[in-house]
Amino acid sequence: MTTLQIDIVSDIACPWCAIGYARLEKAMAALGDEMDIQVAWHAFELNPDPTGDGEPILPALARKYGRSEDEMRANQAQMMQIAKDLGLNFEKLQERYTRNTFDGHRLVKWAGEHGKQTEMKMALFEAYFGRAENVTDPDVLAGCAAAVGLDTDEARAVLDSDRYADAVRKDEAQYQQAGVSAVPAYVINQKYLISGAQEPDTLTSALREIAAEMD
Repeated sequence: MTTLQIDIVSDIACPWCAIGYARLEKAMAALGDEMDIQVAWHAFELNPDPTGDGEPILPALARKYGRSEDEMRANQAQMMQIAKDLGLNFEKLQERYTRNTFDGHRLVKWAGEHGKQTEMKMALFEAYFGRAENVTDPDVLAGCAAAVGLDTDEARAVLDSDRYADAVRKDEAQYQQAGVSAVPAYVINQKYLISGAQEPDTLTSALREIAAEMD
């Protein structure tokens, strides 16, 4: 059986990253009998500025993309429906604030040492998109750790330190230097790049093609 390593470059604040992973899960389920797929998460920051309290997402997106708030609201509503169809909780997508996710990425690294990297990422997605929680708040982050069965005291100790900061910065630098400028991005066996939240069938076909080349 072919083994594929998928390194997912993503941000906790990226709705398409959550949608993309839900689609990837469907592709992996379809390929379950054909190949062994291992997944690892890597950091990317859409909002690397850690200062300030954040701002409402709709005006922030409107300014970023040079569009009206109504256009961004319609865009977000469309995303909410896509997410709902995939079983994701995006109920508060339009009510969230812009957030820096550096500490969240540190917790994902920590969770990975406990075999809970993907679970932690999913908990953070749900906190931010489903409940519009402040994912820079240590209490929110510790709550996400608790939700996936990790020790909250240990999570707080990580957040109170600078542990995993270098690992997150190394991730960001490595993939930026490799040409990843938008997320989600999937790096397969450190050789092939699939960009964007592709549909499950597209991912299934692409992974089959890559596996065939590996054989």
